[in-house]
Amino acid sequence: MFLMNSHTDLNQPLDPADAEVLGLDAARTVERFLTYRPNHVPTPLHALRRLASEVGVASIHVKDESQRLQLGSFKALGGSYAVIRLVLEEASRKLGRPVDVSELQTPAVREVAKDITVGCATDGNHGKSVAAGATLVGARAAIFVHSGVTDERVAAIAQFGAEMIRVPGTYDDSVAEAERVCAKNGWTVVSDTSWPGYERIPGLVMQGYTAMLQEALREFPDRPTHVFMQAGVGGLAAAVAGHFDIVFGTERPKFIVVEPDRAACLYESAAAGKAVKIEHGEPTIMAMLECYEPSLVAWRILSRKADAFMTVSEDNAADTMRVLATPGKGDPAIVAGESGGAGLAGLLQALESESARQALGLDASSRIFVINTEGATDRARYEAIVGRSPAEVLVPL
Repeated sequence: MFLMNSHTDLNQPLDPADAEVLGLDAARTVERFLTYRPNHVPTPLHALRRLASEVGVASIHVKDESQRLQLGSFKALGGSYAVIRLVLEEASRKLGRPVDVSELQTPAVREVAKDITVGCATDGNHGKSVAAGATLVGARAAIFVHSGVTDERVAAIAQFGAEMIRVPGTYDDSVAEAERVCAKNGWTVVSDTSWPGYERIPGLVMQGYTAMLQEALREFPDRPTHVFMQAGVGGLAAAVAGHFDIVFGTERPKFIVVEPDRAACLYESAAAGKAVKIEHGEPTIMAMLECYEPSLVAWRILSRKADAFMTVSEDNAADTMRVLATPGKGDPAIVAGESGGAGLAGLLQALESESARQALGLDASSRIFVINTEGATDRARYEAIVGRSPAEVLVPL
């Protein structure tokens, strides 16, 4: 399915609060925080020259987040950053003075952190980031996972010492349960989705993502003309759309939101002209994108800055994983999980449609930017789809 955004003027400005959260000063703050993170290394921006030539565009660049902070996903930037910010703010309050990130490992800050418990719902990656952030600062974490989260993903979070709480039902059910239990126990919800009255912390999570965009911008040989970005509740997509709108202004790239066809809450919201919650259907292999209600903040941004919305199938996602794992001569092999390559899957599908190509202005001069948002976060499923292990994919044939 493909839908141009016809409900709004895409030249209207961002909400001032969103512009502050996703602006250049905020991105510089995030990058400074990263200098105090163990294992921080900027992730690569890969040029897929052979694939671009084969599909008839000028370039395709992939920001590969599969090794971000050794957590396997772009979400390593968001939840943990929000946890660190919240701990430093509480330390500043209790100590009666501003506390800088350079003091993160001091006894005074860790003494404050040990009395803080953060909680969130997750499909896997966000919870791992929140749990890792809590471990880094000496806080506690309670992570709520729904019935569709695999045991491997649960174990990957639990290794950080988090309390794991299973919730029957869907991701949305786990979000509601996390909010209820955290409120009851006096814990702080660090969610990557937002709802009325709860926007600041999801905004901090989104702000964390701007660091990878600044990394990519420093490496782009030319300004991208099109961005295909996968979405669940929409936090990452909104962060990219909002930040690029600030950076590029009237020359911003066309922005296309890509979702699983089995969980397309943003597509349906775009069709309705307002945020809508959709019914839970058959599960998708794109588990990190399996969400049925948009984030309030994300929808506010995407409704103003997304040029189009589209969906991809289970087969599209699996085929793209294999394309990235077995590239043409000269292109690097990339390990992308089921959700990781969904943005590229959207591009490849759009190029097969004459109407989509014309509507988006996709041609031989187009310069595409996508993000591989996750590596093989479920290795057994990855090997079943690709036919090789991640380690085998990364060994040159």
